[in-house]
Amino acid sequence: MNDWNTWAERELSGLRAINRYRELIAFDGDGPIGTVRGQRVLSFASNDYLGLACHPQVKLAAISAIERFGTGATASRLIVGTRSLHGELESQLAQWNLSERALVFSSGYLANLGVLTALGEQDVTLFSDELNHASIIDGCRLAKARTLIYRHLDLQHLRELLSQTSGRKIVVSESVFSMDGDTAPLPALAELCCDHGALLVLDEAHAALGPKLAPTPGLQVLHVGTLSKTLGALGGFVAGSSRLIELLINRARNFIFTTGLSPADTAAALAAARICQSQEGDQLRARLRSLIDMLRPGHASAIVPIILGEDAAALAASAQLRAAGIHVPAIRPPTVPKGTARLRVALSASHTEAMLDSLRGALARLDSIPSHQLEHA
Repeated sequence: MNDWNTWAERELSGLRAINRYRELIAFDGDGPIGTVRGQRVLSFASNDYLGLACHPQVKLAAISAIERFGTGATASRLIVGTRSLHGELESQLAQWNLSERALVFSSGYLANLGVLTALGEQDVTLFSDELNHASIIDGCRLAKARTLIYRHLDLQHLRELLSQTSGRKIVVSESVFSMDGDTAPLPALAELCCDHGALLVLDEAHAALGPKLAPTPGLQVLHVGTLSKTLGALGGFVAGSSRLIELLINRARNFIFTTGLSPADTAAALAAARICQSQEGDQLRARLRSLIDMLRPGHASAIVPIILGEDAAALAASAQLRAAGIHVPAIRPPTVPKGTARLRVALSASHTEAMLDSLRGALARLDSIPSHQLEHA
C-alpha cells in the first residue's frame, strides 16, 4: 500500500537537500515596517510599488464597500456576482488603458489564464518570451494552441518565428519582467505585431512606472494587469476591444466559473486607480523613481535584482540581511533559471531615503555578493 505521507516527506527532504524548500513566513505590518517571527524588520519584498495598500482613501473605500455590499460577491459574475462597483472599476481601467472596455478577474494569474485559454485555439500559434511569468507559461500550456518560445527580448528571433508561421498569431510578453526588472521594447514589439497581423497580449503587472504602449494604428492589443501591485488591492483585469472582452465573458472558463471579485477589493482598486491618475499619482511615481535612482541609477523599474548564482548563496545573503533587520527574500529556481538565484529588492514609494540608506549599508556588509553587483547599491 502506498503511503502518501512517506512519499511527501521524501519529496520535501529532496527539496531541502538542494536548497529549494520553501515555507510560509508571516509578515505582520502596515507598510514596509513589520515583524517576521517576532523580529522587527524593514521589508524590501512587497509589490506595493506606490504604497497604496495602506493609503487612507483606499482603506476607507474598502470599508465603505463592505458596509454597503457585504464581504463577498456571493456568486460568479454571470449569476448575481456583479455589483455596480465592478462596472465602475472596469470603466476606469478601460479609460486608463485607452481601451474600449475592460474585464475584472479574481486575480492577475486568472486574467492571463483566461485570455490565453479562451483565445488560444487549435488554429492559433502563441509566441511567448522565454522569461514570461508563470501565469503566462501556464496559460500557454493549458491553451489548445501551439506555443513557440522566443529568446528573451530578442525581436529578431521573434521576427523569424513569426515569418515562418502561418495562421492566426498571438504574441505575449510582459512589459516589465518580474524577476529581472527589465523592460520590453514596446514600440518595436507593436510594429512587429502589426507587420504580421498578430494580437499582442501585454502583461503590465509590474509597470508602475511604465513603459506605457502608445496608441499604434493597426495594432490589436489586450492589456493584462493586476490590481494587487501598483493598485495595492487584489484581482486582475484585461482591457481591449469590446468584441474581445465580450468573447472573454462568454469563453474564459476561469471568469465564468469563479466567484466575482469581493466588493472590498473592487472598491479599493477603484480608489487606487483614481489616485494613480491624479496629481498625487504623479508625485508617488516621481518619489519611486528617485528611490530607484538612489539604489541603481537609471534602472528601468522598482525591481532591482542582485544575482548571486547558487541557491545556497542567495539563502545565506537573505538570512544575513534578516539578522540585520532587513527583509529581502531569496529567489530560486524554478522562479528563475538555474544558476541565477538572487536577492530581489522591490522598492516602494512608501520607503524613505533613510530606509534606502539602511538597505545600502546592509548590502555592503554582505559576505557573498560580488562587488560588481553592489556598484550602484
